[in-house]
Amino acid sequence: MQATELDPVFGRLSWEAIPFHEPILLVTFAGVLLGGLALVGALTYFKLWGYLWKNWFTSIDHKKIGIMYMILGLIMLLRGFADALMMRAQQALAFGDNAGFLPPHHYDQVFTAHGVIMIFFVAMPLITGLMNYIVPLQIGARDVAFPFLNNFSFWMTTMGAVLVMASLFVGEFARTGWLAYPPLSGILASPDVGVDYYIWSLQVAGVGTLLSGVNLIVTIVKMRAPGMEMMKMPVFTWTSLCANILIVAVFPVLTATLGMLSMDRMLGTHFFTNELGGNAMMYVNLIWIWGHPEVYILILPCFGIFSEVVSTFSAKRLFGYTSMVYATTVIMILSYLVWLHHFFTMGSGASVNSFFGITTMIISIPTGAKLFNWLFTMYRGRITFSLPMMWTIAFMVTFTIGGMTGVMLAIPPADFVLHNSLFLIAHFHNVIIGGVLFGLFAAINYWFPKAFGFKLDEFWGKVSFWLWVIGFYVAWMPVYALGFMGVTRRLNHIEDASMQPYFVVAFIGVLMIAGGIGAMLLQFAVSFMRRKQLADVTGDPWNGRTLEWATSSPPPEYNFAFTPVVHDNDTWADMKKNGYKRPLKDFVAIHMPANTGAGFIIAALSALLGFALIWQMWIVAAITFVAIVAVAIVHTFNYKRDYYITAEEVTRTEDRHTALLGSHV
Repeated sequence: MQATELDPVFGRLSWEAIPFHEPILLVTFAGVLLGGLALVGALTYFKLWGYLWKNWFTSIDHKKIGIMYMILGLIMLLRGFADALMMRAQQALAFGDNAGFLPPHHYDQVFTAHGVIMIFFVAMPLITGLMNYIVPLQIGARDVAFPFLNNFSFWMTTMGAVLVMASLFVGEFARTGWLAYPPLSGILASPDVGVDYYIWSLQVAGVGTLLSGVNLIVTIVKMRAPGMEMMKMPVFTWTSLCANILIVAVFPVLTATLGMLSMDRMLGTHFFTNELGGNAMMYVNLIWIWGHPEVYILILPCFGIFSEVVSTFSAKRLFGYTSMVYATTVIMILSYLVWLHHFFTMGSGASVNSFFGITTMIISIPTGAKLFNWLFTMYRGRITFSLPMMWTIAFMVTFTIGGMTGVMLAIPPADFVLHNSLFLIAHFHNVIIGGVLFGLFAAINYWFPKAFGFKLDEFWGKVSFWLWVIGFYVAWMPVYALGFMGVTRRLNHIEDASMQPYFVVAFIGVLMIAGGIGAMLLQFAVSFMRRKQLADVTGDPWNGRTLEWATSSPPPEYNFAFTPVVHDNDTWADMKKNGYKRPLKDFVAIHMPANTGAGFIIAALSALLGFALIWQMWIVAAITFVAIVAVAIVHTFNYKRDYYITAEEVTRTEDRHTALLGSHV
């Protein structure tokens, strides 16, 4: 669109951007609007706005920020799964003369939004929230290295999610698939704002993820408790360190790639066009140089979760700690060397394909070593089959199947047959659901008592577990079979009616998973209603083996009144064996930085800037950019007085703290 055709203030934005012609979107908008008004009304009625702003939204406490990340991830899980439900329902219905209920234009937006939301706004916030909460406690730190940056990172991620959600009701989302390959994402094939929503939502959220990665690396490297050498760190901290090194290494690549795509669309450059020296395959290389390490950014912390859970519920020290650490670092390095296996069919030649096929197979070796270490930890252990352990065992079975199908796809000749088929989609969901989501559910059940002081309800947790696990196999095993039959992905209508039973069975599996999500929400609700009965007043429910269990549940604002001294990598077990004693003298008042709203304000302005750039509202964009700079400068010179926690305040808290630890000593 030419500049002369733009409104001077509103750019391309007009009433035509509201999807009045899409009944599904209108009903969704009405539901979201009514739900939002009800929530606002409830918060106003109970006078909670001030409490939330003062104690949560402006908090720089890593524990509260971690919980907010987790809440964001669970909320976006509902949105992303709603997209999955619509896709599977459409595919189960749309055969022969039946066109289904989703028009192609809408269906393409749904599958793109599903992938983007599940990776960037479900898996990433859940993983980041978990690392935020647990890592400082595991290394004996009172907070992360840069507390304000932590708050800002969270709100940038949230505002990226807000932009994605805005595309539902103002304009549309991309119709390109979740990686937005050109030329499909170029201005000629996608002249609407969908790809711009994709670009700017990921740019805003990517800033938050990158800064969070820097923050956690510095925290782990510089803020460990005395005596905690690198080879005495808990395995979850090790996997978090490697994941955040990957974040810092590859997210700038994503930022630059999306920046070049945006310049192609808005400024007429030719980085990824088919003319004037552009090369669309360069985009594919760059996006997967980010994309494949991203898979390991998600799965590595989950490997750490399983290590903690297996050790705790086998009542044994983790088998092969050193090999676990080396396997983690080897996976981190090799994850850089396998990106081209995502497009063996591009025509690189036998030598290039062979190199990337071999490196892909090699990366399965350290992953297999981890699996054997968990099995040997369980061997002759006193295994307790509580929910975290059940999720772990389900992971071991499911992820092994996903790994085997991954090795199949690592063979270039096999990949030439299976590439772009539903087999590939089944493999990807096999490792992401069976690895990442199962790991996160294990973590939520394992560390929930640490965060809130009471366990999650076991009955509804087990209902959720069985519906998820059985539903997963019912949903995805038929998709593997369809892939072998040659059915390609992204189809919203299939002519061959003989395929329909497979899609119907897959839809039944998705309905079972929906039941699992519903049971999980019931688990949270019932647990909060029964929190007094579910609280273990004699001590932490799981009696874990790492340092985060050496403080009360939930931990005090300052985590540790006295910095712990570490002598063993099985930290808490070692402290109990030697008699845990809290120092009673030489206390130094604890410095606590004050909360600030600057992170929220800058992130909200960044979302507004992204929205203005999407719609080419240049005046609004310029004003918003100036406002961002102004708020940042004001915050820099805002010497708000911090506060200190005195010995008397600590004593009041530590009395309960000592009582909680008494049963372990």
